[in-house]
Amino acid sequence: MTHDLILKGGRVIDPSQKHDGVLDVAFTDGKVSGFGKDLKGAKEIRDVSGYIVTPGLIDLHTHVYWGGTSLGIDADEFCRVSGVTTSVDTGSAGPGNWAGFRKHVIEPSQARILAYLHVSHAGIYGFDHRVMVGESGDLRLMNPIDCVEVADKNRDYIVGIKVRVGLHASGTSGTVPLNIALQVANEVGMPLMCHIDHPPPSYEEVIGMLRPGDVLTHAFRPFPNAPATAQGTVKPEVLAARKRGVIFDIGHGKGSFSFKTTRAMLANGFEPDVISSDVHKLCIDGPAYDQVTTMSKFLCMGMSLNNVVAASTVNAAMALKRPEYGSLKVGSLGDATILTVKEGKFDYVDVVGEHLMGDKKIASEGVVLKGKWWHPKRTSKFPKVSA
Repeated sequence: MTHDLILKGGRVIDPSQKHDGVLDVAFTDGKVSGFGKDLKGAKEIRDVSGYIVTPGLIDLHTHVYWGGTSLGIDADEFCRVSGVTTSVDTGSAGPGNWAGFRKHVIEPSQARILAYLHVSHAGIYGFDHRVMVGESGDLRLMNPIDCVEVADKNRDYIVGIKVRVGLHASGTSGTVPLNIALQVANEVGMPLMCHIDHPPPSYEEVIGMLRPGDVLTHAFRPFPNAPATAQGTVKPEVLAARKRGVIFDIGHGKGSFSFKTTRAMLANGFEPDVISSDVHKLCIDGPAYDQVTTMSKFLCMGMSLNNVVAASTVNAAMALKRPEYGSLKVGSLGDATILTVKEGKFDYVDVVGEHLMGDKKIASEGVVLKGKWWHPKRTSKFPKVSA
């Protein structure tokens, strides 16, 4: 068999196959076509020895409606910098502006974009440096009928329904927007992702309403509405929700990740299911920066590298209900990320301004996208090898 591309000699970490060791990965026609030792026969071979190869990173919480919302960043540029091959946009667009997002951003993008559709008519339309209007605060903007129609017709890109509740996002509407979004999710048979910020409603109220397979994002947020108690234990409602199958996602962002909360959760053995950056225009220059920086924070706080990779690949793919993502199994999507783990002293900061001096930093060095060697930062690092 002749492959299009072989990555040769890297340390391959693929939690979907419980594999961590040196071998080769091959790609043909946009899919993984080989996974093993000493693969041969390719149009292009890249020597990645000394580097880590993972399935293409999935960032489950991003805002990439570039030009259509004030929060949007460029998904292709984000891929080049942070190794994220699949950006999942979480509610930037609602049924009223989905068509523009699809036509002008998703379809032309080289990097993969999937999306949660916002139950609010125009998605997250009013968040900027000077204007911050919570789209769920005005219930006249809730548009469940059109949301069902748009989600049903766009299942190739739409993976679920998004709603934001909390004082900043929904004012004093409490759980009413969540109730409406759950009706939509039930109607179309999709999972729901729920944002939470300051009360009302409370963390406990929100997770009590979520179904198995639904995602709570901003799960390790600071007080108020933190998942840990003042005594450093995990709230019993949180443990019950995990047992029920609720998925806990980080969604770092500008205001939703705390070292204090994370220390308490990890000390109790409660690791996040999914690590995501919630990268957008207001946090791409800090404190979130990107996916690999968010992953680095968890590595420095004691999560194993394999678990950090799993939370950014296979676990995210399972949340999306797309098992062909986040894996290097033969037949899976032909995406891979080449990483290094640098050692030294690295200053990390959370959303409340606490600094953590870490000794490790995960860095993206290159990307395979849709089976092709795509926009690595420094191509010369990975010389072509004669076939």
